[in-house]
Amino acid sequence: MGADVEVALVDQAENDEGLTGASRTINTDDPFPIDPHSPVEERQFTLRAVLVGCALGAVIAASNVYLGLKTGFTFGAGLFGSIFGFAILKPLSTSAPSYLGGGYFGPKENNVAQAAASAAGSLGLLFTSGFPAAYQLGLLNATPQEDIGRLFTFTICCAFFGLAFSIPLRKFYILKLKLVFPSGVASAYTIRSLHVGKGAALDAKRKTKALILSFCFAIGLRVVSEYAPGILWDWHLFYTLSRIGWTSAINAESWGWIWEWTPAFIGAGMLTGINASYSFLGGSFLAWAVIGPIIVSMGKAFGIPANPNVPGYMNYASISLTDPVNHPSPRYWLVWPGTLMLLCTSFAEVGCNWKSIYAAMRTMALPVTQRFKHSLDGADAPTSKEEIVDPVPASERVPFWMWGSVLILSIIISCVVMGVQFGQNVGITLLAIIFAFLFSFIGCESSGRTNINPVTSIGNASQLVFGGVGKGQNYSFKRGELLNVLSGMLALAADMISDLKTAHLLRSSPKAVFGGQLCGAIVSIFMSAGVYVVFSTAYPCINDLKYATCSFPTPDVQSWRAVAVAVSSPTLPIPPSSGYTAIGLGIAAVLSVVAKYTIVPPKYHVFVPNFNAIGIGFILNVSTYPLAMVFGSTMAFFWRRKAPTHYEMFCYAIAAGFIAGEGLGGIVNAILTIAGVGGAKYGSSVGCPGGVYCG
Repeated sequence: MGADVEVALVDQAENDEGLTGASRTINTDDPFPIDPHSPVEERQFTLRAVLVGCALGAVIAASNVYLGLKTGFTFGAGLFGSIFGFAILKPLSTSAPSYLGGGYFGPKENNVAQAAASAAGSLGLLFTSGFPAAYQLGLLNATPQEDIGRLFTFTICCAFFGLAFSIPLRKFYILKLKLVFPSGVASAYTIRSLHVGKGAALDAKRKTKALILSFCFAIGLRVVSEYAPGILWDWHLFYTLSRIGWTSAINAESWGWIWEWTPAFIGAGMLTGINASYSFLGGSFLAWAVIGPIIVSMGKAFGIPANPNVPGYMNYASISLTDPVNHPSPRYWLVWPGTLMLLCTSFAEVGCNWKSIYAAMRTMALPVTQRFKHSLDGADAPTSKEEIVDPVPASERVPFWMWGSVLILSIIISCVVMGVQFGQNVGITLLAIIFAFLFSFIGCESSGRTNINPVTSIGNASQLVFGGVGKGQNYSFKRGELLNVLSGMLALAADMISDLKTAHLLRSSPKAVFGGQLCGAIVSIFMSAGVYVVFSTAYPCINDLKYATCSFPTPDVQSWRAVAVAVSSPTLPIPPSSGYTAIGLGIAAVLSVVAKYTIVPPKYHVFVPNFNAIGIGFILNVSTYPLAMVFGSTMAFFWRRKAPTHYEMFCYAIAAGFIAGEGLGGIVNAILTIAGVGGAKYGSSVGCPGGVYCG
């Protein structure tokens, strides 16, 4: 995935004449050359940048809750905030007086707006994993509306850890190891292309137009298709074939093999590339076309009739915990191999990169040890020479007291909230924060090298730890499950270091970017929780297992719930055949990662299967999303080969518009459903299996 982004950026470098020349290679390690024709940016952290960035991030926050509940994926707001931020602020800077937001608008201020957007859109993952799992298990009140205060306060606990951790990690991962952080590099080159170069103004207009058109198209398609889902959104091809005579084709329909026109995942495929999307489809095919039918035929898993009016049409995606060991559904059976592949892949990545992680921890501790040593040696003792040279002027760096105070304040608030509102003792909360800190190294390593932050794996791993803690404290079954879920979510601190990579390349002030992130995080607290309440009101099946079908498959929720039940139960609620398969595939995942780092040359890493994506294919019970991602990545692959300059100009913009637009369209549909005018009431069921509305 990271390699695909770097290849795309080669063509960007050629367009910036006068800065990089005609070279076919680019440098993603060092800051961009200074453009002698650009004015000096005296203002980077501005009110206009923060307001626009937070507003754009709010759109992504809403989009991420929708997409996460649908698919288990959430997306960063970097590209969306970069281009849309420019589209709003550049005209404002030239047309408005200074007291209304006018004045020079440059790439560094654009970076602050982009960072605010990233932070504002970052916390949706809490409401697409742990919280729905807690409601499905009956661990909180009946509905999220009754818990809105607790949702807000818990989100505050998670909002600022990642920001505080990212500042010291910046020095090691960006300045010393020089990891790529593909999303951050893509945002930096996008911002630079909008501001710098002979054709920057024209290019900016073209990219902005592409983003707006794709954004509006995705919103329109998502809203309109809700009233004719079987025609405009889901194509049930195998059901149609069964109706015209090929009766056995209904089996493929039962296993979820349909085509969906989802702009978000076509756009995701355009960004992620061949390796991740094809691994995702491979995992889905292995689970839902090979293993699933085998275990059903062998009597190891059981489906239920989906529609008695359609012979042979079965539902294999339901979750039933009545007798999960002896009578599991295929979806429950497949959750365990998928979850173990995610865990094994993440831990194998950590094991293969343990030296750099250990060095990063030493680098983080350096400011504290230097201050301690300085205080022991006396006030006049000379300060030690910087181990890693920082190109940023001291006045623009984030001082220790600033990020340290954010960290300490967030720790205090977390201990108070967890103790008062959830009855958790301070020791366990502090332990959860320590694990959040340790897992931040995993997130940085993974996102820096591959552009994938395995948040589901991180959360599940934390659940395993606190499952043991709960048993050691002799907690009741339900209290142990709640501790497990909440402590696991504390480990999901948002990773904001990618924005600092963007700042490094653009020579922006890390202090200004940090300020934008803090403002964005505040917006994310209220936006993410509020949108989750909206969806829960419109679609109560998200939090209630009594519904046989649901518009939201909630794949991450299934994984969180399964781990919570497993580690809190007195006996392991895993079907033996599922457990053995999970162990085998987990070993394969570890061997794959080890081989990638020890045997396979780096230029061939793109051909090594991505077991994170394969595991998600097991957990996600529909094939629509991997098929759409493969469609998008294949289209982008040939687009880049045949028309690289055109690809560079429009690919990022179109993909970002698709992703954000579908999520916002989902919000509109939820509001229409609550208002009683949604597709479920007034839509058509033409094209849906059995004539039952399938939106």
